[in-house]
Amino acid sequence: MSPLFIDTPFTLLLLSAGSHPLIANVLYLPMNIKDYLEQKRLAVDCFLDQVSPPTATPPTTLHESMRYSLMAGGKRVRPILTIAAAEAIGATPPGLMAVACSLEFIHTYSLIHDDLPSMDNDDFRRGKPTNHKVYGEAMAILAGDALLTMAFDLISRPELMKGCEPTRQVRILQELAYGSGNMGMVGGQVFDIQAENQDIDLPTLQNIHKHKTGMLIRAAVRMGAMAAGATDRQLDDMTGYAEDIGLAFQIADDVLNVTGTREELGKNPNTDAERGKKTYPTFYGVEGARKLADDCVTRAIGRLNTFGPSADPLREIARYITARKN
Repeated sequence: MSPLFIDTPFTLLLLSAGSHPLIANVLYLPMNIKDYLEQKRLAVDCFLDQVSPPTATPPTTLHESMRYSLMAGGKRVRPILTIAAAEAIGATPPGLMAVACSLEFIHTYSLIHDDLPSMDNDDFRRGKPTNHKVYGEAMAILAGDALLTMAFDLISRPELMKGCEPTRQVRILQELAYGSGNMGMVGGQVFDIQAENQDIDLPTLQNIHKHKTGMLIRAAVRMGAMAAGATDRQLDDMTGYAEDIGLAFQIADDVLNVTGTREELGKNPNTDAERGKKTYPTFYGVEGARKLADDCVTRAIGRLNTFGPSADPLREIARYITARKN
């Protein structure tokens, strides 16, 4: 009997050709995370382009400003996590791409506002001048406001969410609000601003990043799992995974801010120290921080022990988070 090769989005399966019982003889070969991330990034970019208002639609300057930042590139980690979480449960639920891309609307709005002179005062983002440098502060604020509002519009549209149970849809909406609002990302940004030039301790730093970075990543994973109909146990395991990779992501960002170049980061390095911010390298040193991030990744992958190969993208994304250069 000749072998049958099946190429899936996340792994290569080698099956003996024949009847269903032979599936027990599957051989799983390592997935290529770069190919997976690129495939999903292109799909996300295509969807974002389709659902975003064209620049010719009035008010034209607002829509130009929104699209300038939204379509400026980026890794699309948060929407990809949403998709991968749903895949790990074993489903492609109705409205999954809308749910996933709502995270990118939120993330992009937060970057526009983060870069403002009253906050981090950054000149570059993703290798381009920041939004307020191109469109002015007032338009940058309004573009961020519009992107934030559109995130909730996106997962409320009947044509995009057709087939999603209303109760499940409301849970997903609430998860997005919680992860991005005063108890999540925005709260973390407040803690971050208040900590500038302060002699904060490690628990305070951990609390900042648990909210500022971690809560939106947590929401991304949980929203994907919820959309796919995860059980309570599966959702708990996914939540633990998300919290671990959220911490790893922030630690890796702190390290890159010290070690990266402007070409790699798409923005100026060493900005944390210039603003008087304490980071994980401040407390642990660069190598100690890297070790801490690796420990988080190991712990995150361990949370997925109850999942089979369908969760391989989540496992590889966890490893990718500490290996990336931007």
